[in-house]
Amino acid sequence: MDLQLELNKAGGFKNLELLAKQVVEGFIAGMHKSPFHGFSAEFAEHKIYNQGESTKHIDWKLYAKTDRLYTKRYDEETNLRCQLIVDNSASMHYPKSAGSTIDNLNKISFSALASASLMHILKKQRDTVGLSIYSDNYNFYAPEKGSERHHQMLLSKLSEAVLVNSKSQTTETYKYLHEIADKIHRRSLIFLFTDMFQTSEEDEKLFEALRHLKHNKHEVVLFHVFDKQRELSFNFDNRPKRFIDVETGEYINLYPDNIKDNYEKAVEDYFKNLSLKCGQYRIKYVEADINMGFNSILTTYMIERQKFV
Repeated sequence: MDLQLELNKAGGFKNLELLAKQVVEGFIAGMHKSPFHGFSAEFAEHKIYNQGESTKHIDWKLYAKTDRLYTKRYDEETNLRCQLIVDNSASMHYPKSAGSTIDNLNKISFSALASASLMHILKKQRDTVGLSIYSDNYNFYAPEKGSERHHQMLLSKLSEAVLVNSKSQTTETYKYLHEIADKIHRRSLIFLFTDMFQTSEEDEKLFEALRHLKHNKHEVVLFHVFDKQRELSFNFDNRPKRFIDVETGEYINLYPDNIKDNYEKAVEDYFKNLSLKCGQYRIKYVEADINMGFNSILTTYMIERQKFV
């Protein structure tokens, strides 16, 4: 994507709303190459006509332009509640060398821009959106609303998250997910952005919390945010390096090639286990490589929304 990332002097987004709009417009422009061919920028207001349905609400003007049958959707049909959850723990601020282009984001910047892009689509569709941000504390929660003032507040909180790096040694994701689940009472589509860094002892607690999120017929999508080149493929030159755990401060000195094969195997197995466990609990698992842009995020939203409404 040929898109420049504007940063302010402190390293945060200069205009997150404008950038999110550009991301979405680029995605929509490429939709004719996707399974969603036929949708326009106003896709929120229409659905494909199915044989046997009433013809009362067919949009004949759109049929004349596209040679396809769509029916008009109305507010009571399309309104969706969506809760975005963003992990802002210390590990989400990796890599620290993230620069000033869309192709060089760290994990928290990627998650913030992805969330803002989803918010932009939700706003166009007149859907309501809420936001939760956690690190070593439950930093922020806002219930689902659709007003412009609410939208601007959420954008501001996402921008702040990029600048605030938790110094905590532990982030109890499962604890905050339980708290969030207790606050969401009406059926919602829930998107969680996290790098899934927790100890093996916390894995089961995390999935208990994810199951809690699914109560009241919520749909949950887990975006597993990571840097594939470094965190999965361990792509480092073979010079002596110090690898530091950004959450605990522990470190180890080594030559990357000495552990590369074993590391890749262990992480690959971990990813596969996460995917299988999410499938077991009917949680949508999506790998979100920060180097691959936002199409997979927005495509997942499109698919899940069609299933949800």
